Amino acid sequence: MAQDTLGVAFEVARIAASRGSVAQRAQALLEPLHRLVPFEGHWLALLDPDVQTFAPLAIAGHDERSRRRLEKPEIVAEVELLGVDRRRPAICVRDFPVPPQEVVTWADYMWPAGYRESLGVGLYTPDDRFLGILGLHTDTPAHPTDAARDLIGLLAPTIAAALDPTRTPAAAARAVRGAHGGGVLTRAGAVLPLTGLPGHPLLGPGAALLAVAARQVADGTQYAAFLCPDPSADARNGSGLRRVTVLGCAEEPPQFLCAALVVSEAGPRRGLTDIELEVLGMLLAEWPDARVAAALGASRYQLADHIDRAAARLGTADRGVAMVRAFNQGLYIPPGLYISPGLRARA
Repeated sequence: MAQDTLGVAFEVARIAASRGSVAQRAQALLEPLHRLVPFEGHWLALLDPDVQTFAPLAIAGHDERSRRRLEKPEIVAEVELLGVDRRRPAICVRDFPVPPQEVVTWADYMWPAGYRESLGVGLYTPDDRFLGILGLHTDTPAHPTDAARDLIGLLAPTIAAALDPTRTPAAAARAVRGAHGGGVLTRAGAVLPLTGLPGHPLLGPGAALLAVAARQVADGTQYAAFLCPDPSADARNGSGLRRVTVLGCAEEPPQFLCAALVVSEAGPRRGLTDIELEVLGMLLAEWPDARVAAALGASRYQLADHIDRAAARLGTADRGVAMVRAFNQGLYIPPGLYISPGLRARA
């Protein structure tokens, strides 16, 4: 038994370190865990921070009625009621702090389905962020044993590392040179911590940058970089600008992540003025010239002069080539992040 226990621990660690999607690692974890607990049903799900419900990664052994129950917000409240936390990551029904018949999911769904014991495991990141829950359900009160429960509790941080949906975006973000702040943007506009990087004021709740960044990857684009005004930046080095790198998240379970955002120094700007950077941003957003000129409060001749000057600074006389270079080098300010002098004058 001791040898098999060690084998399970090594296998879980191997899976946690493996490549592939979160859903693939979730499915792979079930085999070694089944050697510890002969479960008849399982439920492995991550908390969707946008709607506060659990999004399943792997589920089996439940009828449609039970599946719908497990996706309701009430389950999150039940997890809190049962006291599943980092100090006590794994509990069985026999460990419930309240009578089992008072826990609706167990009394009205699991017990009638024939389950007689269950193991619930809370999954937490090293920075104490709650990721989700692992449920293993058996048809006998003999399992899980106390030893199996306690071992899976010890393995909970490793299981969480395998299933952390921000792991891949965080690894990509750490490759951005000079990164000193970041976060992971959800599809509803919330920002989750990005392991290895602190947060940044530009990524605060409701910040204009969040909506702009979401638009950059809305069409499936996986990478974009641009400049963003930052009141806290040194105006002597980049006119108060920061570079923002947007790394799109893969379209796979869980579906609630949008992109990793990394904030770094602005870097060289090739002499481009703020207005020229803004003009390039509007053009890259496919604004017609008349709209750009109106936003600037400029004539079409003044706009043409801005475009010609920007192109020259980018080393070309061709407008199209200038836009490609601006995009590839992240030398533009997208609409929504900057108020032009013309608009300020008219405000």
